[in-house]
Amino acid sequence: MKVFIADGYEKMSKQAADDVVEMMNSRQQPLICTASGDSPAGLYKEIAERSNKKQVDVSNWFFVGLDEWVGMNGNDEGSCRYHLDKQLFQPLKIDNSKICFFDGRKKDLEGECQHTENFIVQHGGMDAVILGVGLNGHVGMNEPGTLLDTHSHVTDLDPTTQQVGQKYFTKEQKLTKGITLGLATIMEARNIILLVGGKHKADIIQKVIEGEISEKLPATLLRRHPSFKIYLDADAASKIVSGK
Repeated sequence: MKVFIADGYEKMSKQAADDVVEMMNSRQQPLICTASGDSPAGLYKEIAERSNKKQVDVSNWFFVGLDEWVGMNGNDEGSCRYHLDKQLFQPLKIDNSKICFFDGRKKDLEGECQHTENFIVQHGGMDAVILGVGLNGHVGMNEPGTLLDTHSHVTDLDPTTQQVGQKYFTKEQKLTKGITLGLATIMEARNIILLVGGKHKADIIQKVIEGEISEKLPATLLRRHPSFKIYLDADAASKIVSGK
């Protein structure tokens, strides 16, 4: 585990972008997994700006989505795909054939899980997984108690996730289930990138970095990965005791 602490959110995002681009450039047809959410938004903005300035070429990149609310897809305002379309896929002009993303509206959700796992295998595995962390320690929609050997699956959402998730919508939604890459799928990636900004995440970050590794806090399990990098702004890092 390596921890990078930046003075502010923008510096954190730039540092992460430098490293992600380097990871992706090391492969001919790299595959990146993208999380939606506030923490990685700055990273996506930075990559889009560099692409527009011809500083980075993403024409050979492939993408897989991390998770989605069951009952929603990119046509639903506030869905995970909706936000990533706005933040990343549309600014980068990514062809839909290069994106694999859970469709939470499909009747056969197990089929969606298998399709996503197959896509990852067909592309030689994921070169980088971009993650945020929930206030309850979840990554993706792998809620507290999720087993480490779990691959893509449909899950019941923790009450905290149901409540916090409302911020992505203009009207209150019934958020009871999610579809997500599993912890085992994430751990099979070559690199794991965790981005966290804001003082409201300071408590959970302290536990993720310094607490006991446990399925009760899924994000702590990432510490077992050989290439796990955490990018924090000063606010998110404010309660780390060890001063890493």
